[in-house]
Amino acid sequence: MNIVFSHQADELAATARKIADEYVRPQAAKHDKAQEYNYEAAKAVADAGLFATFIPKRYGGSEAGILALARVTEELARADSGFGVAFAVNALGSFPIILGGTEEQKQEWLPKIACGEKFVAFCLSEKYAGSDAQGLAVTAVEDGDDYIINGEKKWTTNGGIADYYTVFCVTDANSKSRRISAIMVEKDTPGFSVKKIEDKMGIRCVPVVETHFDHVRVPKRNMIGGCPGMGFKHAMATLDHARPGVAAQAVGAAQGALDLALVYASRRKQFGAPISSHQMVQQMLADMATETEAARWLVYRAAAGLDDDPTDATNSKLAAMAKCYATDNAMKVATDAVQIFGGYGFMEDYPVAKYFRDAKILQIYEGTNQVQRMVIARHLTRTVKNLGHLDEFIPTETQLTYTEPGQAVVNQNT
Repeated sequence: MNIVFSHQADELAATARKIADEYVRPQAAKHDKAQEYNYEAAKAVADAGLFATFIPKRYGGSEAGILALARVTEELARADSGFGVAFAVNALGSFPIILGGTEEQKQEWLPKIACGEKFVAFCLSEKYAGSDAQGLAVTAVEDGDDYIINGEKKWTTNGGIADYYTVFCVTDANSKSRRISAIMVEKDTPGFSVKKIEDKMGIRCVPVVETHFDHVRVPKRNMIGGCPGMGFKHAMATLDHARPGVAAQAVGAAQGALDLALVYASRRKQFGAPISSHQMVQQMLADMATETEAARWLVYRAAAGLDDDPTDATNSKLAAMAKCYATDNAMKVATDAVQIFGGYGFMEDYPVAKYFRDAKILQIYEGTNQVQRMVIARHLTRTVKNLGHLDEFIPTETQLTYTEPGQAVVNQNT
Protein backbone atom coordinates (compact mmCIF):
# COMPACT_ATOMS: atom_id res chain seq x y z
CA MET A 1 0.00 0.00 0.00
CA ASN A 2 1.33 3.46 -0.93
CA ILE A 3 1.17 6.28 1.61
CA VAL A 4 0.11 9.37 -0.30
CA PHE A 5 0.31 12.84 1.22
CA SER A 6 -2.31 15.05 -0.36
CA HIS A 7 -1.66 18.72 -1.00
CA GLN A 8 -4.42 19.44 1.52
CA ALA A 9 -2.66 17.37 4.21
CA ASP A 10 0.65 19.14 3.49
CA GLU A 11 -1.03 22.52 3.91
CA LEU A 12 -2.75 21.52 7.15
CA ALA A 13 0.52 20.19 8.60
CA ALA A 14 2.33 23.41 7.62
CA THR A 15 -0.42 25.49 9.24
CA ALA A 16 -0.20 23.39 12.40
CA ARG A 17 3.58 23.87 12.50
CA LYS A 18 3.17 27.63 12.24
CA ILE A 19 0.58 27.70 15.05
CA ALA A 20 2.82 25.46 17.16
CA ASP A 21 5.72 27.90 16.75
CA GLU A 22 3.66 31.03 17.41
CA TYR A 23 1.04 30.02 19.96
CA VAL A 24 1.92 26.66 21.49
CA ARG A 25 5.63 26.35 22.25
CA PRO A 26 6.11 29.88 23.68
CA GLN A 27 3.27 29.34 26.17
CA ALA A 28 3.84 25.66 26.97
CA ALA A 29 5.74 26.14 30.25
CA LYS A 30 3.31 28.80 31.48
CA HIS A 31 0.21 26.68 30.93
CA ASP A 32 1.93 23.59 32.31
CA LYS A 33 2.82 25.30 35.59
CA ALA A 34 -0.59 26.95 35.97
CA GLN A 35 -2.49 23.87 34.74
CA GLU A 36 -4.43 26.15 32.43
CA TYR A 37 -5.92 25.46 29.02
CA ASN A 38 -4.24 27.29 26.14
CA TYR A 39 -7.31 29.07 24.77
CA GLU A 40 -5.19 31.35 22.58
CA ALA A 41 -3.71 28.38 20.73
CA ALA A 42 -7.12 26.68 20.53
CA LYS A 43 -8.56 29.82 18.93
CA ALA A 44 -5.72 29.88 16.41
CA VAL A 45 -6.41 26.21 15.61
CA ALA A 46 -10.12 26.95 15.17
CA ASP A 47 -9.51 30.03 13.02
CA ALA A 48 -7.21 27.99 10.78
CA GLY A 49 -9.86 25.32 10.34
CA LEU A 50 -7.78 22.54 11.90
CA PHE A 51 -10.66 21.22 14.04
CA ALA A 52 -12.38 20.46 10.74
CA THR A 53 -9.57 18.14 9.62
CA PHE A 54 -11.28 14.89 10.65
CA ILE A 55 -14.92 15.87 9.93
CA PRO A 56 -16.70 15.11 6.60
CA LYS A 57 -17.30 18.04 4.26
CA ARG A 58 -21.08 17.78 4.38
CA TYR A 59 -20.93 18.64 8.09
CA GLY A 60 -18.61 21.61 7.78
CA GLY A 61 -15.35 19.69 7.83
CA SER A 62 -12.45 19.50 5.42
CA GLU A 63 -12.57 15.68 5.23
CA ALA A 64 -8.80 15.53 5.05
CA GLY A 65 -8.63 12.09 6.66
CA ILE A 66 -6.92 10.27 9.50
CA LEU A 67 -3.45 10.65 7.98
CA ALA A 68 -3.86 14.43 7.85
CA LEU A 69 -5.17 14.37 11.41
CA ALA A 70 -2.07 12.45 12.51
CA ARG A 71 0.24 14.95 10.84
CA VAL A 72 -1.52 17.96 12.40
CA THR A 73 -1.46 16.30 15.83
CA GLU A 74 2.23 15.46 15.43
CA GLU A 75 3.14 19.09 14.70
CA LEU A 76 1.21 20.44 17.69
CA ALA A 77 2.55 17.75 20.05
CA ARG A 78 6.11 18.45 18.90
CA ALA A 79 5.76 21.87 20.52
CA ASP A 80 3.69 20.75 23.52
CA SER A 81 2.48 17.19 24.01
CA GLY A 82 -0.23 18.48 26.33
CA PHE A 83 -1.72 20.70 23.67
CA GLY A 84 -1.45 17.84 21.19
CA VAL A 85 -3.79 15.94 23.51
CA ALA A 86 -6.10 18.95 23.85
CA PHE A 87 -6.45 19.04 20.07
CA ALA A 88 -6.74 15.30 19.37
CA VAL A 89 -9.30 14.58 22.10
CA ASN A 90 -11.86 16.48 20.04
CA ALA A 91 -11.46 13.83 17.37
CA LEU A 92 -11.81 11.08 19.99
CA GLY A 93 -15.08 12.53 21.22
CA SER A 94 -16.35 13.11 17.68
CA PHE A 95 -15.64 9.72 16.17
CA PRO A 96 -18.66 8.01 17.80
CA ILE A 97 -20.87 10.57 16.05
CA ILE A 98 -19.00 10.35 12.74
CA LEU A 99 -18.91 6.54 12.73
CA GLY A 100 -22.24 5.72 14.32
CA GLY A 101 -24.45 8.79 14.58
CA THR A 102 -27.70 9.36 12.72
CA GLU A 103 -27.83 11.92 9.94
CA GLU A 104 -29.78 14.27 12.20
CA GLN A 105 -27.15 13.95 14.95
CA LYS A 106 -24.30 14.61 12.57
CA GLN A 107 -26.04 17.70 11.21
CA GLU A 108 -26.70 18.99 14.72
CA TRP A 109 -23.34 18.44 16.41
CA LEU A 110 -20.50 18.11 13.90
CA PRO A 111 -20.60 21.58 12.24
CA LYS A 112 -20.15 23.24 15.64
CA ILE A 113 -17.18 21.00 16.42
CA ALA A 114 -15.66 21.57 12.97
CA CYS A 115 -15.56 25.35 13.36
CA GLY A 116 -14.24 25.20 16.93
CA GLU A 117 -17.43 26.66 18.42
CA LYS A 118 -17.90 23.54 20.56
CA PHE A 119 -15.38 21.19 22.17
CA VAL A 120 -16.12 17.55 22.84
CA ALA A 121 -15.02 14.91 25.37
CA PHE A 122 -15.12 11.11 25.47
CA CYS A 123 -16.54 9.52 28.65
CA LEU A 124 -15.72 5.82 28.71
CA SER A 125 -13.42 4.97 31.63
CA GLU A 126 -14.65 4.51 35.19
CA LYS A 127 -12.94 3.73 38.50
CA TYR A 128 -13.53 0.01 38.07
CA ALA A 129 -13.68 -0.13 34.27
CA GLY A 130 -10.58 0.99 32.39
CA SER A 131 -9.32 -1.48 29.81
CA ASP A 132 -12.41 -3.63 30.53
CA ALA A 133 -14.97 -1.46 28.73
CA GLN A 134 -17.63 -4.13 29.24
CA GLY A 135 -17.41 -3.54 33.00
CA LEU A 136 -19.10 -0.12 32.96
CA ALA A 137 -21.42 0.77 35.84
CA VAL A 138 -22.89 4.15 34.76
CA THR A 139 -26.52 3.49 33.84
CA ALA A 140 -29.09 5.06 31.54
CA VAL A 141 -32.70 4.09 32.27
CA GLU A 142 -35.62 4.80 29.96
CA ASP A 143 -38.22 7.24 31.25
CA GLY A 144 -40.81 8.13 28.62
CA ASP A 145 -39.07 10.00 25.82
CA ASP A 146 -35.88 10.40 27.85
CA TYR A 147 -33.01 8.52 29.45
CA ILE A 148 -31.97 9.14 33.05
CA ILE A 149 -28.19 8.77 33.52
CA ASN A 150 -26.61 8.04 36.91
CA GLY A 151 -23.01 7.36 37.97
CA GLU A 152 -19.57 8.82 37.51
CA LYS A 153 -16.84 8.68 34.90
CA LYS A 154 -13.12 8.86 35.54
CA TRP A 155 -10.28 10.38 33.50
CA THR A 156 -12.47 12.56 31.26
CA THR A 157 -9.94 14.51 29.21
CA ASN A 158 -11.18 17.98 28.25
CA GLY A 159 -13.73 17.81 31.07
CA GLY A 160 -14.95 21.27 32.00
CA ILE A 161 -13.63 22.65 28.72
CA ALA A 162 -15.88 20.51 26.53
CA ASP A 163 -19.43 21.44 25.60
CA TYR A 164 -20.42 17.94 24.43
CA TYR A 165 -19.77 14.67 26.29
CA THR A 166 -20.04 11.33 24.52
CA VAL A 167 -21.09 9.14 27.45
CA PHE A 168 -20.98 5.34 27.38
CA CYS A 169 -23.44 3.75 29.80
CA VAL A 170 -25.33 0.56 30.55
CA THR A 171 -28.82 0.46 29.03
CA ASP A 172 -29.40 -3.30 29.26
CA ALA A 173 -27.64 -4.95 32.19
CA ASN A 174 -28.93 -8.40 31.21
CA SER A 175 -27.41 -8.38 27.74
CA LYS A 176 -23.85 -9.41 26.96
CA SER A 177 -23.57 -8.22 23.37
CA ARG A 178 -25.83 -5.14 23.53
CA ARG A 179 -25.28 -3.99 27.11
CA ILE A 180 -23.80 -0.55 26.42
CA SER A 181 -25.06 2.53 24.58
CA ALA A 182 -23.51 5.91 23.79
CA ILE A 183 -25.48 9.05 24.65
CA MET A 184 -24.56 12.68 24.03
CA VAL A 185 -24.81 14.94 27.10
CA GLU A 186 -24.42 18.71 26.86
CA LYS A 187 -22.53 20.46 29.63
CA ASP A 188 -25.43 22.60 30.91
CA THR A 189 -27.78 19.63 31.38
CA PRO A 190 -29.14 19.63 34.98
CA GLY A 191 -27.50 16.98 37.13
CA PHE A 192 -24.29 16.88 35.10
CA SER A 193 -21.21 18.22 36.87
CA VAL A 194 -17.44 18.17 36.82
CA LYS A 195 -16.09 17.15 40.21
CA LYS A 196 -12.49 16.28 40.94
CA ILE A 197 -9.93 17.97 38.69
CA GLU A 198 -6.89 15.70 38.65
CA ASP A 199 -3.45 17.02 39.60
CA LYS A 200 -1.44 15.25 36.93
CA MET A 201 2.20 14.39 36.37
CA GLY A 202 2.09 15.62 32.78
CA ILE A 203 -0.17 17.01 30.02
CA ARG A 204 -1.12 19.58 32.65
CA CYS A 205 -2.51 22.17 30.21
CA VAL A 206 -5.51 19.97 29.40
CA PRO A 207 -7.91 19.09 32.24
CA VAL A 208 -8.60 15.49 33.20
CA VAL A 209 -11.57 15.23 35.55
CA GLU A 210 -14.29 13.14 37.12
CA THR A 211 -17.64 13.71 35.44
CA HIS A 212 -20.73 13.03 37.57
CA PHE A 213 -24.25 12.21 36.46
CA ASP A 214 -26.98 12.68 39.05
CA HIS A 215 -30.32 11.86 37.43
CA VAL A 216 -29.24 13.55 34.22
CA ARG A 217 -32.24 13.61 31.89
CA VAL A 218 -31.46 13.59 28.17
CA PRO A 219 -33.85 13.05 25.25
CA LYS A 220 -33.81 9.72 23.47
CA ARG A 221 -32.79 11.52 20.29
CA ASN A 222 -29.35 11.94 21.94
CA MET A 223 -28.77 8.17 21.79
CA ILE A 224 -25.93 7.96 19.27
CA GLY A 225 -27.11 5.96 16.30
CA GLY A 226 -30.67 6.01 17.59
CA CYS A 227 -30.48 2.35 18.59
CA PRO A 228 -29.67 1.09 22.11
CA GLY A 229 -26.94 -1.47 22.62
CA MET A 230 -24.49 -0.27 19.98
CA GLY A 231 -22.17 1.54 22.38
CA PHE A 232 -19.47 -1.12 22.66
CA LYS A 233 -19.23 -1.34 18.88
CA HIS A 234 -19.02 2.46 18.64
CA ALA A 235 -16.35 2.59 21.35
CA MET A 236 -14.12 -0.04 19.72
CA ALA A 237 -14.43 1.54 16.26
CA THR A 238 -13.67 4.94 17.78
CA LEU A 239 -10.52 3.70 19.50
CA ASP A 240 -9.27 2.09 16.30
CA HIS A 241 -9.69 5.44 14.52
CA ALA A 242 -8.27 7.49 17.40
CA ARG A 243 -5.19 5.43 18.26
CA PRO A 244 -3.15 6.69 15.29
CA GLY A 245 -3.78 10.15 16.76
CA VAL A 246 -2.34 9.10 20.13
CA ALA A 247 0.58 7.54 18.29
CA ALA A 248 1.05 10.80 16.39
CA GLN A 249 1.14 12.67 19.71
CA ALA A 250 3.94 10.31 20.69
CA VAL A 251 5.87 10.90 17.48
CA GLY A 252 5.58 14.65 17.98
CA ALA A 253 6.65 14.39 21.62
CA ALA A 254 9.62 12.20 20.72
CA GLN A 255 10.70 14.55 17.94
CA GLY A 256 10.38 17.56 20.23
CA ALA A 257 12.55 15.91 22.90
CA LEU A 258 15.08 14.80 20.28
CA ASP A 259 15.29 18.34 18.86
CA LEU A 260 16.17 19.72 22.28
CA ALA A 261 18.68 16.96 22.99
CA LEU A 262 20.41 17.48 19.65
CA VAL A 263 20.79 21.24 20.14
CA TYR A 264 22.01 20.79 23.72
CA ALA A 265 24.49 18.04 22.78
CA SER A 266 25.92 20.25 20.04
CA ARG A 267 26.50 23.16 22.45
CA ARG A 268 27.44 21.47 25.70
CA LYS A 269 31.20 20.92 25.92
CA GLN A 270 32.99 18.37 28.06
CA PHE A 271 36.63 17.35 27.80
CA GLY A 272 37.16 20.17 25.34
CA ALA A 273 34.58 19.10 22.77
CA PRO A 274 30.79 19.12 22.28
CA ILE A 275 29.27 16.02 23.86
CA SER A 276 27.70 15.25 20.47
CA SER A 277 31.20 14.26 19.34
CA HIS A 278 31.42 11.51 21.96
CA GLN A 279 30.48 8.06 20.72
CA MET A 280 28.13 7.17 23.57
CA VAL A 281 26.05 10.32 23.01
CA GLN A 282 26.18 9.81 19.25
CA GLN A 283 24.75 6.32 19.70
CA MET A 284 21.94 7.67 21.87
CA LEU A 285 21.06 10.37 19.34
CA ALA A 286 21.24 7.94 16.43
CA ASP A 287 18.92 5.46 18.15
CA MET A 288 16.50 8.23 19.18
CA ALA A 289 16.30 9.52 15.61
CA THR A 290 16.04 6.09 13.99
CA GLU A 291 13.32 4.80 16.29
CA THR A 292 11.32 8.02 16.04
CA GLU A 293 11.43 7.83 12.25
CA ALA A 294 10.34 4.19 12.38
CA ALA A 295 7.46 5.14 14.68
CA ARG A 296 6.44 7.99 12.39
CA TRP A 297 6.05 5.75 9.35
CA LEU A 298 4.22 3.06 11.29
CA VAL A 299 1.77 5.75 12.41
CA TYR A 300 1.38 7.01 8.85
CA ARG A 301 0.78 3.44 7.63
CA ALA A 302 -1.92 2.85 10.25
CA ALA A 303 -3.61 6.18 9.49
CA ALA A 304 -3.44 5.67 5.72
CA GLY A 305 -5.03 2.24 6.10
CA LEU A 306 -8.06 3.74 7.81
CA ASP A 307 -8.36 6.33 5.06
CA ASP A 308 -8.01 3.70 2.34
CA ASP A 309 -10.53 1.18 3.70
CA PRO A 310 -12.09 1.77 7.16
CA THR A 311 -13.61 -1.73 7.08
CA ASP A 312 -10.28 -3.57 6.68
CA ALA A 313 -9.85 -5.86 9.71
CA THR A 314 -6.08 -5.24 9.76
CA ASN A 315 -6.64 -1.59 10.71
CA SER A 316 -7.20 -2.54 14.35
CA LYS A 317 -3.89 -4.40 14.48
CA LEU A 318 -1.97 -1.60 12.78
CA ALA A 319 -3.52 1.04 15.04
CA ALA A 320 -2.51 -1.00 18.09
CA MET A 321 1.02 -1.48 16.72
CA ALA A 322 1.39 2.23 16.02
CA LYS A 323 0.07 3.27 19.41
CA CYS A 324 2.21 0.74 21.26
CA TYR A 325 5.47 1.29 19.41
CA ALA A 326 5.28 5.06 19.10
CA THR A 327 4.36 5.67 22.73
CA ASP A 328 7.02 3.29 24.07
CA ASN A 329 9.49 5.13 21.87
CA ALA A 330 8.35 8.53 23.12
CA MET A 331 9.02 7.46 26.69
CA LYS A 332 12.44 6.10 25.75
CA VAL A 333 13.43 9.16 23.73
CA ALA A 334 12.28 11.54 26.47
CA THR A 335 14.24 9.53 29.04
CA ASP A 336 17.37 9.62 26.89
CA ALA A 337 16.91 13.35 26.27
CA VAL A 338 16.88 13.96 30.03
CA GLN A 339 20.04 11.83 30.30
CA ILE A 340 21.79 13.87 27.63
CA PHE A 341 20.84 17.09 29.42
CA GLY A 342 22.30 15.64 32.60
CA GLY A 343 21.51 17.64 35.72
CA TYR A 344 19.77 20.31 33.65
CA GLY A 345 17.34 17.69 32.37
CA PHE A 346 16.13 17.06 35.89
CA MET A 347 15.28 20.71 36.42
CA GLU A 348 11.89 22.18 35.53
CA ASP A 349 13.67 25.29 34.24
CA TYR A 350 14.04 23.50 30.89
CA PRO A 351 11.28 21.95 28.74
CA VAL A 352 12.96 18.56 28.40
CA ALA A 353 11.65 17.65 31.88
CA LYS A 354 8.14 18.40 30.67
CA TYR A 355 8.55 16.14 27.65
CA PHE A 356 9.55 13.37 30.04
CA ARG A 357 6.50 13.93 32.27
CA ASP A 358 4.12 14.22 29.33
CA ALA A 359 5.36 11.06 27.63
CA LYS A 360 4.31 8.60 30.33
CA ILE A 361 0.55 8.98 29.91
CA LEU A 362 0.87 8.08 26.23
CA GLN A 363 1.66 4.50 27.22
CA ILE A 364 -1.47 4.34 29.39
CA TYR A 365 -4.50 6.12 28.00
CA GLU A 366 -6.72 4.97 25.13
CA GLY A 367 -5.70 1.41 25.96
CA THR A 368 -2.54 0.55 27.88
CA ASN A 369 0.33 -0.80 25.85
CA GLN A 370 -0.16 -4.17 27.52
CA VAL A 371 -3.68 -4.22 26.05
CA GLN A 372 -2.31 -3.13 22.66
CA ARG A 373 -0.01 -6.15 22.67
CA MET A 374 -2.99 -8.37 23.44
CA VAL A 375 -4.86 -6.87 20.47
CA ILE A 376 -1.86 -7.41 18.19
CA ALA A 377 -1.35 -11.00 19.36
CA ARG A 378 -5.02 -11.88 18.82
CA HIS A 379 -4.89 -10.58 15.27
CA LEU A 380 -1.71 -12.56 14.63
CA THR A 381 -3.14 -15.84 15.91
CA ARG A 382 -6.13 -15.41 13.60
CA THR A 383 -3.79 -15.38 10.60
CA VAL A 384 -2.31 -18.83 11.31
CA LYS A 385 -4.87 -20.42 9.00
CA ASN A 386 -3.29 -18.46 6.15
CA LEU A 387 0.11 -19.99 6.81
CA GLY A 388 -0.77 -23.59 5.97
CA HIS A 389 1.97 -23.69 3.32
CA LEU A 390 4.50 -23.74 6.17
CA ASP A 391 3.14 -26.93 7.74
CA GLU A 392 5.84 -29.10 6.19
CA PHE A 393 8.48 -27.12 8.08
CA ILE A 394 6.82 -27.59 11.48
CA PRO A 395 7.26 -30.73 13.63
CA THR A 396 4.16 -32.91 13.79
CA GLU A 397 2.52 -33.62 17.10
CA THR A 398 4.10 -37.07 17.27
CA GLN A 399 7.54 -35.62 16.70
CA LEU A 400 7.31 -33.19 19.57
CA THR A 401 8.88 -34.16 22.86
CA TYR A 402 6.64 -34.45 25.87
CA THR A 403 7.94 -35.27 29.32
CA GLU A 404 6.16 -35.68 32.60
CA PRO A 405 7.83 -34.65 35.85
CA GLY A 406 10.20 -37.39 36.93
CA GLN A 407 10.23 -39.11 33.50
CA ALA A 408 13.09 -39.30 31.03
CA VAL A 409 12.84 -37.78 27.55
CA VAL A 410 11.78 -40.55 25.16
CA ASN A 411 11.72 -38.79 21.80
CA GLN A 412 14.43 -36.17 21.21
CA ASN A 413 13.39 -35.10 17.72
CA THR A 414 13.10 -31.32 17.44
